[in-house]
Amino acid sequence: MGVAFDQAGSTGKARLRAEFLLFYIGVPLVTAVFLPPSWMFPVLFAMTGGGLVLLAVTPGFHWRELAEGSNQVSWRLVLIVGLATAILGTVIIHWTAPQAFLFLIRTNPQLMLMIALLYPILSALPQEIVFRPLFFRRYGPILPAQRSRAILLNAGIFSFAHLMYWSWIVVAMTFVGGLIFAKSYRVRGSFAEAVIAHSVAGVVIFALGLGVFFYSGNVTRPF
Repeated sequence: MGVAFDQAGSTGKARLRAEFLLFYIGVPLVTAVFLPPSWMFPVLFAMTGGGLVLLAVTPGFHWRELAEGSNQVSWRLVLIVGLATAILGTVIIHWTAPQAFLFLIRTNPQLMLMIALLYPILSALPQEIVFRPLFFRRYGPILPAQRSRAILLNAGIFSFAHLMYWSWIVVAMTFVGGLIFAKSYRVRGSFAEAVIAHSVAGVVIFALGLGVFFYSGNVTRPF
């Protein structure tokens, strides 16, 4: 098998490590430190597009894999994620920015409805493709052999990708979310569950007013 397809060999692993570091560390770091906040979403969309291409050319991957486990969605887990996000989010918003509580619902319910409808498709789904199937399928040969460590690494990478917001709230919430979504995909084998849980958490976050921390116009670098 040629080098281009032999991801298990030493040369293939070295190439995967370089690609992994560039994609999951280099791009978010450069975006967070050097690029203006207005570039944030173009970079995120470009990263998503690049991730889709990389996944498409990953040896052995087939898009139909994303449908596997669709009948194994734990709606109890989804409900718990939604309730936990609502409770924790309410505490955080009242502690950090009480004036933003339910801001969109109070001032622009049409926009909130649009976010609720589009977030699962335009945000949660692309992110889950890039940070779950791409991460575990393409870079599996270089991930820790112990599954729990691989999941921790995945959550850390997912959180690091949000460094560009320069908010400890965003970093902490995305790390916890990353653990949950990674477990849905990697342990329970349900990509659909990861997308649904991510979607519910995201919509609740915006409904509560925590979207203020995920808005590029509010980004303030600490330097």
